[in-house]
Amino acid sequence: MAAQKKRTITDIILHCTATPEGKAVTVASIKAGHLARGFKDIGYHYIIDLDGTIHKGRDESIIGAHCTGFNAHSIGISYIGGVDKNGNPKDTRTEAQKAAMARLVKELLGKYPGAKVKGHRDYSPDLNGNGTVEPCEWIKACPCFEVKTWLTTVGIKQ
Repeated sequence: MAAQKKRTITDIILHCTATPEGKAVTVASIKAGHLARGFKDIGYHYIIDLDGTIHKGRDESIIGAHCTGFNAHSIGISYIGGVDKNGNPKDTRTEAQKAAMARLVKELLGKYPGAKVKGHRDYSPDLNGNGTVEPCEWIKACPCFEVKTWLTTVGIKQ
């Protein structure tokens, strides 16, 4: 058996499951949804539950399926939630999810120094070419919070 080539990780991409605030969603149900869409496995490398539990998805050595065009060199993290009861984008992270996300991102930055942390929406195309991906250009609102601002609040410099 040939040794697996180590992936070069340049990005840590934050996502939400786009499920209603407070609704418990299992990793198994996320995986089933991804398999139904033709994925080989769950698309994310990590999922953060409502209570802050961090679940492993795909192994970090395996390319994810979470952000088209950026999967080869990224780690995908998703938190359960991201929309209000009417399906509108909302930062629904619990305090436990916020704390777990900060711990996980810091740990991953220790393993992958220099990686950039961004939200899924930040990978939308800059349609007007002004150098900034603005809300009107987002393909989706995921992860439903401003990652750049959040990084500052948890003491992570980019």
